[in-house]
Amino acid sequence: MKIKVICIGKTGKSFLIDGESEYLKRLGHYIHIEKIEIPDIRNAKSLQINQIKIAEGKEFLNKIETTDEVFLLDEKGKENTSEGFAEFLQKRFNAGGKNLVFLIGGAYGFSEEIYNRSNGKIALSKMTFSHQMVRMIFFEQLYRSMTILRGEPYHHS
Repeated sequence: MKIKVICIGKTGKSFLIDGESEYLKRLGHYIHIEKIEIPDIRNAKSLQINQIKIAEGKEFLNKIETTDEVFLLDEKGKENTSEGFAEFLQKRFNAGGKNLVFLIGGAYGFSEEIYNRSNGKIALSKMTFSHQMVRMIFFEQLYRSMTILRGEPYHHS
């Protein structure tokens, strides 16, 4: 099984880029993970919000296989503890087969088509974070989950 994290746009802040790189490197010891960046939509300033979400949604769909299990990082999603998220991952690993795909949308969220394609929504917090920060936070939580599943000392309960 492979985990894919598909994101809209690039992160411009070096501290976030460094954090992402560090956690992706650490995750490589546990799982096959791929980060895919979709370029920001061209001429977005001239588009309405719904048009941006639809255009981003088409780009997401181009990167998703029909057999992928897709979860959206969405503020209205299900919240978990770190242990709960690790358990969520373990269930997917045990089921095997399908790639596990997480989508991190742009500033306006996802199109209706993406919501309909998804298998569920996950919230990192009730707070709102920039989509650039969500990436690093999510990679850290993936890493934390791997250490929890392996019984390693990174996470303290």
